[in-house]
Amino acid sequence: MQMNTPIALFVYARPNHTRRTVESLLKNSEAASSDLIVFSDAARTPSKEEAVQRVREYVSCIKGFRSLTVHHRPENYGLAKSIIEGVTQVLEEHEKIVVLEDDMVTSAHFLTYMNESLERFADDERVVSIHGYVYPVQQVLPEAFFLRGADCWGWATWRSGWELFNSNGQALLFELRRRNLIKMFDYNGSHGYSDMLEAQIKGTNDSWAIRWYASAFLAGKLTLYPGRSLVHNIGNDSSGTHCVSTSHHDSALSKSPIDLTAIEVKHCENCFLAFERFFRLSKVTLFSKIRKRFIDTMNKVFA
Repeated sequence: MQMNTPIALFVYARPNHTRRTVESLLKNSEAASSDLIVFSDAARTPSKEEAVQRVREYVSCIKGFRSLTVHHRPENYGLAKSIIEGVTQVLEEHEKIVVLEDDMVTSAHFLTYMNESLERFADDERVVSIHGYVYPVQQVLPEAFFLRGADCWGWATWRSGWELFNSNGQALLFELRRRNLIKMFDYNGSHGYSDMLEAQIKGTNDSWAIRWYASAFLAGKLTLYPGRSLVHNIGNDSSGTHCVSTSHHDSALSKSPIDLTAIEVKHCENCFLAFERFFRLSKVTLFSKIRKRFIDTMNKVFA
């Protein structure tokens, strides 16, 4: 049996989300020939200890993969440190990696797409990573396409790609400004990625993902996206440390595999503009919801 790319799964204190993530992975035919490596973070507060224990009991008994390795963090690392150190650790022993968090339900075609893409573009220095999620944009997207940078909702990379990761947010922001790249980095000002990077520098968020995106973007590298999403983030329900409740990013999982036979390795400008439009519409939608909530509240107050 051919051994596929090892899968690193990062879990914390959401047993139901973790179970759904694992069960969806097991529906992939390539799961049986894939090593699963789980990194379980310790509780940050006493109130999380029971949930963490339930997660650890579950992941320790997972069956259906080629092998299972579980790393129980002895202390609370937080998401950024856990992922950065975990990905680095796996890539010290393996040439490539698939990375998932505990709230990523995947299509039955996810692992096929990841393994085929990692094999196909392994020697292409223009490509830094593979991504499994795509925004539910209004435009029809190509079967698969490339965008400059990197992403974080179900992704994969090679050891050589991860070597580009720079954890120094201040240095990344300085370089983006020096090279006059902030506008493009922020999708023509439609999404506050540079604000997220500033917040990481100030310590008001602990995002590894914004630094991964900036590192790849500054290096001029490309990430492959599927035209139909192979990942559904079930964590946007206020259950996680770094998420709020929203359904705006929900994408239907692809019921068919992604055809990789005819993909041009270049930044897709039309896809970039589709993302930009999605981000702008997201702001309008959010504003409308806030406005409606305010009006409803006022109506109740003065009724």
